[in-house]
Amino acid sequence: MVELHELPAVELRDLLRQGTVSATEAASFFLARIEQQNPMLGAFVTVTAEQAMADAGAADSLQARVPDEDLPLLHGLPLAFKDLTDVAGVVTTHGSAALDHKPAQGDSPLAALLKKAGAISLGKTQVPEFGLTAYSENRIAPPSRNPHALSRSSGGSSGGSAGAVAAGLLPFAPGTDGGGSIRIPAAACGVIGLKPGRGLVPAGESLGDPARLVVAGPIARSFGDAALMMDALVPPPTSPGPSTYPKGGYLAAVRQEPPKLRIGVSLDSPWSGTFPFSPEQDALDALKVGADLLEHAGHALSEASIRYDNRYPDAFTTAWTAAVGAARISPHREALLAPLTRTFRRRAQQRSPAKLAESLALLRQFEHDTAAQYAQWDLLLTPALAQTPRPVGWFTGTMHGSDNWPATQWPGDADGDYRKQCEYAPWSSMVNVCGLPAITLPVHWTGGMRGHGLPMGIQLVGPLGSESLLLQVACQLGF
Repeated sequence: MVELHELPAVELRDLLRQGTVSATEAASFFLARIEQQNPMLGAFVTVTAEQAMADAGAADSLQARVPDEDLPLLHGLPLAFKDLTDVAGVVTTHGSAALDHKPAQGDSPLAALLKKAGAISLGKTQVPEFGLTAYSENRIAPPSRNPHALSRSSGGSSGGSAGAVAAGLLPFAPGTDGGGSIRIPAAACGVIGLKPGRGLVPAGESLGDPARLVVAGPIARSFGDAALMMDALVPPPTSPGPSTYPKGGYLAAVRQEPPKLRIGVSLDSPWSGTFPFSPEQDALDALKVGADLLEHAGHALSEASIRYDNRYPDAFTTAWTAAVGAARISPHREALLAPLTRTFRRRAQQRSPAKLAESLALLRQFEHDTAAQYAQWDLLLTPALAQTPRPVGWFTGTMHGSDNWPATQWPGDADGDYRKQCEYAPWSSMVNVCGLPAITLPVHWTGGMRGHGLPMGIQLVGPLGSESLLLQVACQLGF
């Protein structure tokens, strides 16, 4: 008999709506898996079992009173929110030991939207401090580990969520992505990560986002599950007129055959000039596997040479770290910040408003110039990551087996840490700057077989409004 964690979220949703499985049974099942496996994985920081069971009981009462068609879209489906997202009555740590950890007074827009859709929150998942890094390690809880190799990181900043989905602790989960924070951990954990285009779904959570980088989107094990969450995140248009919303919604449209596409293949990165890097062979192998799958599906691939402004790294870093400079942190608690956070906070505070404005203007021009180049193709194909998932502690220099938490004396090489991240994920942040949709798909495994070894993936970037198309391609390729 198939267990609940083996079911796609779409199938579990149907069982819940029919009453074949109760919301109480589903919540209890996944809470038990979390209790059993989280000590090894570090995916959850907070488990809200009591509230989850109460909410599940209320969902069961609703199911008994109303017809199936009147139940909310995600009726009874368990999920969790990353620990940057406010959930009423639950502490939001932002992954930082320097903050007072008080329960949130209300739900964030993202949490409110998914709760209204009927989802049951089981808790909060691990993140890096303030969501700044491509790994989910901090000073308040054990690091989030990769279910495929516990010595490896699950990525960041939605690392706990991606690890939980990959390990079957959740059917699917929402993530937020300001520089790759959905796509990086999804690729590291061998699941699907979809970053929607700017303005399509409620804003992701951050301390501030002057460049409008952050968006919310699904982390899922299949195209159908990602489409289901998109239907919950994106309301249908309420007025006539042009719209990119798919007829009948994302789940209805996802199995439609996509048109034959012109796809540009590129290894170019805006980080190359500042941080020269060479993709590992496994990244190149994943790119070839992805390209072969796309060509076999009938799409036309060609090399894409993209010219990026060499001033991008400084401008992006300025915008990306601006918010941490404004964060309310008591002076006597500054020492509790991780070295990277403390270093970039100090630089942000020393930076003039004119410098930030100049960087934002450069990023707007970068968006215009880059999107115009991408428009030569229907989609752009890159590797998802330049390296295999990194060992826990690799970025911070605290790597020593499985006991690297608590790491009270992290080395202070913030610039080395940041450089490693940019070399690890050099094709992520520019998509946020351009405000475009992108999806990562786990096409390759270092062991040669799906589920064996470490996952490696591809990224497909589309024009504004192409979320449904990206999901259709994922379906076409068998994901």
